[in-house]
Formats: sequence, structure tokens, C-alpha cells
Amino acid sequence: MDRTSTELDDIDRIESQWHRERPDLDPSPMQVIGRISRLHWALEEHLVRVFGEYDLSRGEFDVLATLRRAGAPFELSAGDLRGSTLVTSGAVTKRVDRLERAGLVHRRAAEDDARGRLIQLTARGREVIDEAIEHHLRNETRLLAGLTDDEHQALVALLRKLNQTLPR
Repeated sequence: MDRTSTELDDIDRIESQWHRERPDLDPSPMQVIGRISRLHWALEEHLVRVFGEYDLSRGEFDVLATLRRAGAPFELSAGDLRGSTLVTSGAVTKRVDRLERAGLVHRRAAEDDARGRLIQLTARGREVIDEAIEHHLRNETRLLAGLTDDEHQALVALLRKLNQTLPR
């Protein structure tokens, strides 16, 4: 049986229980936050399966995708890579180390700064990320197939607005 948007779900049940147990509280934020949280974990499960098919973690996929999006020569400094992936320098180092051992990236000294290091996709790394991103986007399209185009666009707009209004 297909669920429709009018059917009650677990979040509705949880909110109802809080209304019953604590009528002095407004649990309505759970309608959004609870669903986003549950969606995150459900989506993550589907996404990491695709990354795993390429022997990549989510973070390693992110590094390769960031380098690929940078355009030729598919190279960034460690600092630029860290800023684009929004993780610590230690996390970037760990990811790059593993990707380098796998032959998907290589490091080299920056020409203008002997202490600086540049990380670049290898030819094999570019092949892997080009194939993986196609698979990833097909997977994401499949995961969103339950939405109409109008619903998709409305959700994008609402999520963008929520993201812009969250405290940083």
C-alpha cells in the first residue's frame, strides 16, 4: 500500500503522545525536525551503498567530487579542499591519505609555496568520480521520484530558506 501525505506516520504518533503527556508543550517542531532527522538517516543508508560500490566513504567521495568540480587541472590546496568540504584539516588529511594509497589522488608541492601541498585527481581518480557521480545522481533521482516537479521545487525553496535561517 502506498502512503499518501495525509496518512499518519511515526512522527504524528510521537507528537500526539507528547500532546497527551505534556499538553503544556508545543511539540509541533517535531513535525519538521523529526522528519528531517529520520530522512537524513534513511537517505544516508541509500547514499553510502553507492559510495561503497566504488570502495569510497562519503567523505572520500566528497573529496573526489570537490576536486572534479574544481575543473582542470582538478587540483586544490589542502586549505581550499578543507573549506569546500567543511571538515577539519585532520579529516581532509586522513581522506587524502587513503585516496592517495588507492591511486585516486596525488600530492605535490605548490610551486609558489614549498610548504604548501596541492592535491590533484589522478586519471584513475577522475574515471572513478565520473562514474560514481553518474551513479550517485541516478540514485538521488530515484530517491526523489515520489515528488512532482512542483513539490521538488517547493521543497528546495523551503529547505534553502531553513538552511539560511539556522543559527551558525
